[in-house]
Amino acid sequence: MTPSFGLIIIGDEILSGKRTDKHLPKVIELLAARGLALAYAEYVGDDPERITATLARTFAASRASGDVVFCTGGIGATPDDHTRQCAARALGVELALHPEARRLIEERIRDTAKEQGAAYEPDRHDNLHRLNMGVFPVGAQIIPNPYNKIPGFTCQAGQGAVHFVPGFPVMAWPMVEWVLNNSYAHLHQATCAVEKSVIVMGSMEAALTPLMLSIEAEHAGVKVFSLPSVDHPEYGRHIELGVKGTADAVNRAYPALLAGLHKFDLKLGPELVR
Repeated sequence: MTPSFGLIIIGDEILSGKRTDKHLPKVIELLAARGLALAYAEYVGDDPERITATLARTFAASRASGDVVFCTGGIGATPDDHTRQCAARALGVELALHPEARRLIEERIRDTAKEQGAAYEPDRHDNLHRLNMGVFPVGAQIIPNPYNKIPGFTCQAGQGAVHFVPGFPVMAWPMVEWVLNNSYAHLHQATCAVEKSVIVMGSMEAALTPLMLSIEAEHAGVKVFSLPSVDHPEYGRHIELGVKGTADAVNRAYPALLAGLHKFDLKLGPELVR
C-alpha cells in the first residue's frame, strides 16, 4: 500500500508574507515526477508549542498509517530555529550531536576556512556553535546536503517517517529528491494519476451528486471531483466535473460520467485532460 505523503512548512516569514512559499508546488512536482501525490500540507509559524504539537500529531499519524512527511525550515542554530528541539520533545527523546553530522559540519568549516585563506580553528566559539546544527533527536538519521554539507535528518515513526530539511529551497529540494530516490524508490510509479473533466453549465452540484456517487461506486480506483466557479471570464457560472486516477481507471469511468451527464438537460463545454 502506498503511504500518504505530507508536507509541513515552518516559518513566520511565510505566514507574515515576507516570503512566498515555494516548497508546496515544488514538492508536488517532485512527487508527481515519480508517480506520487501529496496528500496534505500544513503551515506553522515559529512557535515552539505549536511546532511540537504539530510534530507529535504527525509522528502519531506516521506510526499509525505509515505516512511519509517532509518538514522544511527551522533546523538552523539561531534563537528562532526550534524544529530540532521540538522534534525531540514530540518524540520524547533527548538531543545529541550526531557523529556523522559533526564530521560533515567540521568538513564544511574546514572548506570555508580554506576558501577564505584562513586557518582552520575548530575550537573557535562560532565554529563550536555551528555544531549545534548537527544536534538531532537521538536515533535520527542524516540527510545529506549537496549545497553546503550541513545535513538534515530523518526520524522514523513506525513504518512511516518525518524528514527534516532546511527552509532554503536551494538546499531543501535536492535533499527531498535524495530521500525520494534513496528511501522510496520502490514506491515510484511509471505513470502519474491523470484527470479527465468537462465544463458543465446550468447545473448545481447538489443535482449532480447522485451521478458522482454512482461513478465512484461503479469504478474502483477513481475519484470524482467538482470545481464550481461563479465568475469565470469565459464560462461564467459553471462546474468543472471530472474523474482522476490511473489512466486505465479514468478511461473506463469518464465515458460513464459523460453518459450520465447527457441524461440531464445541460450545456457542456470543453473537455479537459491533465
